Amino acid sequence: MPDSNHNTEPLRAGAHAAASLLVLDTNVVLDWLVFRDPRCGPFVDALEAGRAHWLATVAMRNELMHVLARGSLAAWQPDFDAIAITHRRLGHLIEASGTPSPPRLRCTDRDDQKFIDLAAQLGNACVLSRDRAVLKLARRAREAGFAILTPEAWSSIATGELTPQSAPAPARSGVQRAAHSLRSSGSD
Repeated sequence: MPDSNHNTEPLRAGAHAAASLLVLDTNVVLDWLVFRDPRCGPFVDALEAGRAHWLATVAMRNELMHVLARGSLAAWQPDFDAIAITHRRLGHLIEASGTPSPPRLRCTDRDDQKFIDLAAQLGNACVLSRDRAVLKLARRAREAGFAILTPEAWSSIATGELTPQSAPAPARSGVQRAAHSLRSSGSD
């Protein structure tokens, strides 16, 4: 159950019609709030202006706090209070449906499945990630009605430089390229 200090105010019906519904994986949140990666600026600006909404579950918030508490980020001196305040201010905690995504949308990294499941639950949403295990599901996600993009690709779409259909697909590994080449040539 969400804590009483968190932004649990439901989004008004239609409030997200012109806004992007974003599901941020933990590493993107760390890039933004710990590493201060300037490539996060466009989606942060959209969150601040209400052009995008950051949706998360309690499990996502707990994972973030767990990663921060491990101490492996101590060299960057994360401001735990500021991170928690930002999460409460800009993040909207929602309940996960508990319905797993279809097998075609199974992430090889089980810890990342919660991001895929929430976006699938929401429908017209976008997972922002740089994680290869998540990004390799981008085509299947698009077929299922949601997007998986890097923050940079989302920014290009948000500014009109790209359309969701023209966003670059994640690069294939050498093994994937070879398998695709064999399938394309009709070889088994």
